[in-house]
Amino acid sequence: MKKRILVTGGAGFIGSHLSERLLADGHEVLCVDNFFTGTKDNIKHLLDNPYFEFLRHDICFPLYVEVDEIYNLACPASPIHYQFDPVQTTKVNVIGSINMLGLAKRLKIRIFQASTSEVYGNPTVHPQPETYWGNVNTIGLRACYDEGKRCAETLFFDYHRQHKIDIKVARIFNTYGPRMHPNDGRVVSNFILQALRSMDINVYGDGSQTRSFCFVDDMVDGIIRMMNTPNGFTGPVNLGNPSEISILDLAEMIIDLTGSGSKIVFKPLPMDDPERRRPDLTLSMDKLDWNPTVDLRAGLSKTMEYFEKFITRGRKKLKMTL
Repeated sequence: MKKRILVTGGAGFIGSHLSERLLADGHEVLCVDNFFTGTKDNIKHLLDNPYFEFLRHDICFPLYVEVDEIYNLACPASPIHYQFDPVQTTKVNVIGSINMLGLAKRLKIRIFQASTSEVYGNPTVHPQPETYWGNVNTIGLRACYDEGKRCAETLFFDYHRQHKIDIKVARIFNTYGPRMHPNDGRVVSNFILQALRSMDINVYGDGSQTRSFCFVDDMVDGIIRMMNTPNGFTGPVNLGNPSEISILDLAEMIIDLTGSGSKIVFKPLPMDDPERRRPDLTLSMDKLDWNPTVDLRAGLSKTMEYFEKFITRGRKKLKMTL
């Protein structure tokens, strides 16, 4: 059945891929974004589609539209961006969630919340199951995002219990792929750009800390599967890749894939940087029949192609201005 679907943060990295997939599945998409981290470049190929509509709007202010479903992805997700304006980061998670839940309540529709693995903080349990309550520094530099997302989950479940709102909550682990913001400070985009430019690759700490990386196509598939689960299953459910890799091994893999002459340089570890991060996917495999399929090397290669084009476009613009 064709639906009119609201995607907040729809011009962002994951949001633009989700909007694209929903259109391909035969739905109408209302993409809402304030361009704090999203860009027009991410959605310009969708603007001529008669079933795609864009609205520039900050969800910290109420939104009055008529839709059949809501995917709430609006929030800066990288430390550089969410620490730039930490108060606004908390506001978009709290006030923005209240506004979107209010819209879902008025329309009596289902709403999906893009939560995050950051709700687990620096975990003492590994891998992290949904039953783990987390280990978060409430007053640290990352708290605006970590605690903002935790409060958003609280709001979603309170609206569900008090107002019977049909909610779906997923905790998204590290995701990568084309359309990542080049200046988001994340490890994959940083390493790829540094390698392609033959710059030193900055590894923080000794590189032994681990992460798991999910390709964006797999993530979008998991998000949609979660949204389409039967009534009664709210989550939260982990979405991510269970294959764990150290940051140092990732740097070496990217150097190998790019054929770069970059050298690895070690820098001090940022405050509250998690030592290990990997999802327990038992619940997602049971409830969603979902498990990521894209191999890390294959996904990195696709991501490198995107950043190679990004660098080429930048050089062309520079030549035109000289």
